Amino acid sequence: MRHVVETHGYSERRACKLMDLNRRTYRREPAPDRNADLRIRLKELAEERRRFGSPRLLTLLRREGWVVNHKRVERVYRQEGLSLRQRRRRKRPSHLRHVRPGPTGANQHWAMDFVSDSLADGQRMRVLTVVDLWDRRSPCLETDRSITGERVARRRYALRLQGQCPQVIRVDNGPEFTSKAVDRWAHEHGVRLEFIHPGKPTDNSSQVSTGDFGTMFTNLSEAKKVIEEWRQDYNTLRPHDSLGGMSPDEYRRASTGVNLNPESELKCGIPGGVRSLHRHKLV
Repeated sequence: MRHVVETHGYSERRACKLMDLNRRTYRREPAPDRNADLRIRLKELAEERRRFGSPRLLTLLRREGWVVNHKRVERVYRQEGLSLRQRRRRKRPSHLRHVRPGPTGANQHWAMDFVSDSLADGQRMRVLTVVDLWDRRSPCLETDRSITGERVARRRYALRLQGQCPQVIRVDNGPEFTSKAVDRWAHEHGVRLEFIHPGKPTDNSSQVSTGDFGTMFTNLSEAKKVIEEWRQDYNTLRPHDSLGGMSPDEYRRASTGVNLNPESELKCGIPGGVRSLHRHKLV
């Protein structure tokens, strides 16, 4: 309507008649956007959590006291163009799958793996990730330029002194996990190492979600600090679909009544450990 009036010089009455539009409808002021505050907060959360989709963002909104349903959040999420790009699933042949029995409590079955990244100067760094498969909690993330089998064994020894020692640890066939140091530690402490099938990294896929830190690190000290903060956030705040929308700490408290204190979690000092990284949150 406005384009017709301004371009052709028609009166409002004539333009409305040509467009078959009621003049009251044209003059009616649009209603205020009732989702304005929700849009702002949703975009802020999406910027902070770039790998979160609308279901996890909805969980975070409800934690803040927002009374919204999933349809409203999904609609605003799509209108603001916040949708994540979906990966196309590959077709796989149908076959009988063997489902492994899962753990029924904490410190029964862990998984370990390495995540690689680069610093701003191009130098490589590695992160040793550890996840409890029962509640998806990460006891530690070890970050350095190089992590040997001896370093892995020392990290496990430090966790054992804190009362954190699993019955089984699932690992790949990398040289760090097949080293004599790790094998000796596992034998001395009665821990069984469960090696995945060669060439089948998906057998240890629980580690994938702990590798998206979402930032470029300028140096190793900053990387240790940010990654430890990310770990604490992952343990205490990040909702997990497999845990009914709860964080690992919330799930453990609900299941066992144990109140975890992330600040006192890494008190045992070892050479090259993550003691200096302290204070952080854990995809």
